Amino acid sequence: MLRDGKLKDYILQKINTYVFHDPIAMMDNISSVTEYVRAKIKQKQTSAKRNVLHYATTEGGEYYTTMEDGSFWRCCRFIDDSVCFEYTDDLKVVEGAGKAFGEFQVYLSDYPVQDLHIVIPHFHNTVMRFDDFRKAIEKDFAGRKSAVQDWIDGFMALEEVATRLYRMQKAGLLQLRVTHNDTKPSNVLFDKNTLEHLSVIDLDTVMPGLLACDFGDAIRVIGSTGAEDEQDLSKVALDMGKYEAFTRGFVGTLCDSMTQVEKDTLALGALAMTVECGIRFLGDYLDGDKYFRIHYPDQNLARAKAHLILAQDMLKKLDEMQQIVYKYCK
Repeated sequence: MLRDGKLKDYILQKINTYVFHDPIAMMDNISSVTEYVRAKIKQKQTSAKRNVLHYATTEGGEYYTTMEDGSFWRCCRFIDDSVCFEYTDDLKVVEGAGKAFGEFQVYLSDYPVQDLHIVIPHFHNTVMRFDDFRKAIEKDFAGRKSAVQDWIDGFMALEEVATRLYRMQKAGLLQLRVTHNDTKPSNVLFDKNTLEHLSVIDLDTVMPGLLACDFGDAIRVIGSTGAEDEQDLSKVALDMGKYEAFTRGFVGTLCDSMTQVEKDTLALGALAMTVECGIRFLGDYLDGDKYFRIHYPDQNLARAKAHLILAQDMLKKLDEMQQIVYKYCK
């Protein structure tokens, strides 16, 4: 696209209306949050072009357009000389991801969270996720329950600790914030030459949530020593080096903006998100693999097993994990 006399790259995307039933609300969240972040960045530097997503608008000022077939589309400016990582052992990149998500929270710490739309209801309602898990166990649609009873029991043993955050929020002990809700390392752009973090991307699931859930979901992905569907379970554990690197970036950036209760429960978020995701995988396996895309038979079972082993390791290390949070809150 030609802009200001120069050829500029853009990313044209079709919005998934199967997952996001109200794409207009989703784009309203994204446009509002990105413009808010842009204004904050421009308060301290002259340009925000490489540090926040920028969506083009139609002649009518909308951040999306619709086609005759009812499909929704959007167009985002491409951030030049950027790279992202599905997986990395580079602790500088891991820490940079933590800084990026921490800065995202700092910029939005005073955003009116009540103005955000709920684009996916009950997304991290872990109590409801366990209720759904019980229903899947009871129905046993695919006839697989008896073969995985030990794994079901393993997850059920973690229900109390995994649902603690949600119950604290409902009791008014934890505040809702603007959360990203998909804090995997591939959702951060880095400068391809310096590996300095640039911008958080993929904001489709931005909505009210808990800080610990964003922190915890990132640790679930970036901190495991095994793949999401690792079949050699002896390889699965929490990498404390990566955990500390991400925590140093995230907490070191955000500490002054957190409440004491948030600090006290941050590490718990990693355990909660790992269990929540694990029971979703195992529940889908019991249902016959209807929700998550699989690339080979029993992949959802492999995912569930790896998540249970990771969660059990986190439980053993929870005190150590929490002490690292405090270390970077000084």
